[in-house]
Amino acid sequence: MALTLSQLETHLWRAADILRGSIDSGDYKHYIFGLLFFKRLSDVWEEEYEERLARYRDEAIAASPDEHRFDIPKGHFWKDVRRHTTDIGAHLNAAFRAIEDANMKLRGVFQDVDFNNKERFPDAMLEKLLQHFETHRLRNVDVEPDVLGQAYEYLIAKFADDAGKKGGEFYTPKMVVRLIVECLKPEAGMSIYDPTCGSGGMLLEAVHHLERQGQNAKSLSLYGQEKNLNTWAICQMNLFLHDIDDAKIARGDTLLEPKHLVFGPDGADGINMMKRPAGIRTFDRVLANPPFSLKSWGHDVWSQGDAYGRDRYGCPPKSYGDLAFVQHMVASLKADGVCGVVLPHGVLFRGGTEGRIREGMIRDDLVEAVIGLAPNLFYGAGIPACILILRKTKLASRRGRILVVNGAAEFVDGKNQNHLSEVNVATLARAYADYVNVEQLARVVPVSEIEANGFNLNISRYVHLGEEAEAVDVAVEVEKLVDLQAERDIAEARMMGFLRELGYVA
Repeated sequence: MALTLSQLETHLWRAADILRGSIDSGDYKHYIFGLLFFKRLSDVWEEEYEERLARYRDEAIAASPDEHRFDIPKGHFWKDVRRHTTDIGAHLNAAFRAIEDANMKLRGVFQDVDFNNKERFPDAMLEKLLQHFETHRLRNVDVEPDVLGQAYEYLIAKFADDAGKKGGEFYTPKMVVRLIVECLKPEAGMSIYDPTCGSGGMLLEAVHHLERQGQNAKSLSLYGQEKNLNTWAICQMNLFLHDIDDAKIARGDTLLEPKHLVFGPDGADGINMMKRPAGIRTFDRVLANPPFSLKSWGHDVWSQGDAYGRDRYGCPPKSYGDLAFVQHMVASLKADGVCGVVLPHGVLFRGGTEGRIREGMIRDDLVEAVIGLAPNLFYGAGIPACILILRKTKLASRRGRILVVNGAAEFVDGKNQNHLSEVNVATLARAYADYVNVEQLARVVPVSEIEANGFNLNISRYVHLGEEAEAVDVAVEVEKLVDLQAERDIAEARMMGFLRELGYVA
């Protein structure tokens, strides 16, 4: 029988339990994900081999790399590693490297996974871990790619929860991602880009959105970039386990070394025939959760002028890289593209160069909506955040206006962390889609009013959640004050009498 999602989730989380006490919880993911990926690859390859052997009745053809989605070199399958009872970590490492060398699209996915440290991973522990993974076979007939992918996403969330802030660096809460995608509404055939893609959750949610709509999710073109190499590897595995192996996920610093570019004509000198970057590649939908208020973001380089012209509205301050990411995303939008980005509230009202950048984007009518989120939704970041929706070409009815949504009351209270329910997401997404005034939730604000407020987009300035203050009868309140003062004088006189009787006051 095929494994259920619940069974698979429990199975994977128990694998992490075996490692507890040996390594830091923030590092569990690298080792568990590496073993899960290796087991899945081995099981699926063998499944494909048996199917082709039955079809062709030829072992050589059935084992040919051309007959498989990926190649596993001879002697480096899961079953080969399991033949060893000593130096298990060394054999695992050798299998990982061999698989990477044999598959260009899997190059680097195992990253820093190193089991060849006997103090950390004695053979007895690895034997127990591998035995646990063998509890279930992971062929397609046993676990559909989508179910395995969902379990993988569950594990990513669990590790982020377990590791707190450190884990949250590569994971955005799923319902926040759902909200952004519900607002952007990607469609079949579109290109989707996440410049800080972490473990790939936003790209996958775009895929799931199309699946829920009954559209062809395979028609999406997925692009991403991730600076942290271990997180990049997790993203590659995550997409692959969802049966997506044609996404273009680049490694590197998006602000200093963007990898998704368009290229100009060949060198004109007749000698240098290499194509040269002509600018930033553009996409139909751009979505991201960049690191909040990043300090070391590349100010020294951008302050001299960005080589790709992304600093159209100015260079952000040294201590806040938020609007550098936003400007990169604007540069990555097609003329009819839409962008959704998670940001700290400070970008809505901070002055200085950030104020000037904000003013420039508002004057160019790029800002379509600001959606305020409840506090404590993100791992390790209790501050409230917002979602900024940017559109290069607004509908005529939305031009010169910005929708401000105050979602501070839209959340489910949690013991350690709040979260969004499906109802909360639906409420906020509907407010954006309808683009009308809703009491204590949303207001369509003319840009002229925002300009009069110094281009300040502070949400509470435009949408109030509290009840209107009752009219105050000044005469009645003054009478109450006089009565209270008289009571205070009586109490003070009584206290002084006691002090005199005790000899503390003459």
